[in-house]
Amino acid sequence: MATLARTLRPAFRCLRSQARSYAEASGNEMKFTFAGANQVFDVPSFSGSFGILPKHVPTLAVLKPGVVTVYQDDGTTKKVFVSSGTVTINEDASVQILAEEAHPVENLDNSAARDILSKAQSQLNSASSEQDKAEAAIAIEVAEALVQASS
Repeated sequence: MATLARTLRPAFRCLRSQARSYAEASGNEMKFTFAGANQVFDVPSFSGSFGILPKHVPTLAVLKPGVVTVYQDDGTTKKVFVSSGTVTINEDASVQILAEEAHPVENLDNSAARDILSKAQSQLNSASSEQDKAEAAIAIEVAEALVQASS
């Protein structure tokens, strides 16, 4: 363990010398882009597992299946289900939310979501290879989030 620390020490010195900056915007404006493979959304600001405000530290994050809440300029909110994707917060205060699939929650069908979950669970029960099991587990995670979002 001590030899590993000695080996990595020069790398840590390099990291300490780097300055950490925040996403700077003129005033408190941020530019949001929220898109799925099927649709682009107008987004003044949003929150999901975390919210993004001006001067947020630049970040790259993975979206897990669930609901993203979009806050409109008029004070209303729109809830959008995302299956997965990424969030990138840049130093220039631009934010990109890129989802594999994104659908307004009001368009979800709870009965269809439950059917998808049931099929994914059957797929897991009949999976023979590790890859098939992993794919089924991912399908179950997305389907469970879909059922919860559509309730």
